[in-house]
Amino acid sequence: MSQFKPCAGKTACRDDNVNCLVCGRSLQAIEATRKLIDGLTELAMAEDYDNVDEFAAYVAAKVVKKVRHRREGSTSTD
Repeated sequence: MSQFKPCAGKTACRDDNVNCLVCGRSLQAIEATRKLIDGLTELAMAEDYDNVDEFAAYVAAKVVKKVRHRREGSTSTD
């Protein structure tokens, strides 16, 4: 498994056309993350949530729960 390192910001980003040389993540993963965040942002805006922090915390907790559940269901011997 690898460790997630948060983006230092678009202005700090340097890449080799495959990976960010600052955070080490693939440009594909960075773009996918940005699209997902944009989609969640659009949903929160469309629903006009006043409690955006609670929405974000709910989403974060659900991601953690689903990843753990899927890993536990894995039959990998790693």
